[in-house]
Amino acid sequence: MNKNPKTLQLTVYIEQDEDGVYIGSVPSFTNCHAQGDTQEEMLKNLSEVIQLCLRNDDKEEIQKHRFVGIQNLELSHA
Repeated sequence: MNKNPKTLQLTVYIEQDEDGVYIGSVPSFTNCHAQGDTQEEMLKNLSEVIQLCLRNDDKEEIQKHRFVGIQNLELSHA
């Protein structure tokens, strides 16, 4: 559990598109994502976006979310 009330620990989903660009998103926020040519650049950009998201979202509600894990799901389709 996070002991410092001024620190948020957020789960970031990181993907890489077909051009090699890194895309990060934070599921705790609606429409909170950023990109960069490297993971480091993307995380820096995402940190700036998160600061903007924090202005509009309820911090108490955000801290109620808990990352559980990622599961691959295989579906058959016609």
